[in-house]
Amino acid sequence: MIPIFEGFGDVLYEVALALLPIIIFFLFFQFFVLKLPFGKLKDIFIGMFLTFWGLAFFLQGVHVGFLPIGTAMGEALGQIPYKWILIPIGFVLGFVAVFAEPAVTVLIQQVEKASGGYIPQKILLYTLSIGVAVSVALAMVRLLLGIPIWYFIIPGYIIALSLTFFSSKSFTAIAFDSGGVATGPMTATFIVALFIGMASVLEGRDPLLDGFGMVAMVALAPIISVLTLGLIYGRKEKENDREFRQEHDG
Repeated sequence: MIPIFEGFGDVLYEVALALLPIIIFFLFFQFFVLKLPFGKLKDIFIGMFLTFWGLAFFLQGVHVGFLPIGTAMGEALGQIPYKWILIPIGFVLGFVAVFAEPAVTVLIQQVEKASGGYIPQKILLYTLSIGVAVSVALAMVRLLLGIPIWYFIIPGYIIALSLTFFSSKSFTAIAFDSGGVATGPMTATFIVALFIGMASVLEGRDPLLDGFGMVAMVALAPIISVLTLGLIYGRKEKENDREFRQEHDG
């Protein structure tokens, strides 16, 4: 039986240490700048309290659940005789991982709110999901064939930087934020552990050399997918403007 709360005290200490600077920074602004009323201040501290325990329980769950099961699944998948099936499996895992990523939920909500509904949550969510799914599938190809990561990263960033010249400024900003958001706790725990587990059992693969690097590919893929979405939106805007002019001139 897994000791569920083993090392939980250390986790509590780490979370408290991580949140303390933010709380001190907030209190400084509260006393000298914000001066929020007591009711609002109470709600904020309740939120901080819930954040503390939420992070603590999540990290403990990662230690006792996500990391072991990810490694075990990776070792089992690495022993499958038909290795090609790992590529579609990677695509599915990458797709569903985005749906479970808390930071992605926050991002798509903020984007829809800031854009006044112009960029709906569902469209951005599926765009990120497809991008991450493709990147995890490519990471599977890299792991199976032993391809150096630079063969993916360098062309990928060249494509991403090239797309910034054609996409709108708003989509460029969203795209680069999406790269960081997609590499959240779900990706950095379960899928990384999965790849390390596979690399440890695949013949000729080194967990240190081939098991890592997937997060860099996941961070790159949403940038390209969101910039591509920006190109589609830009073309749609031009078509709408052209139709509006034709109707107006007519």
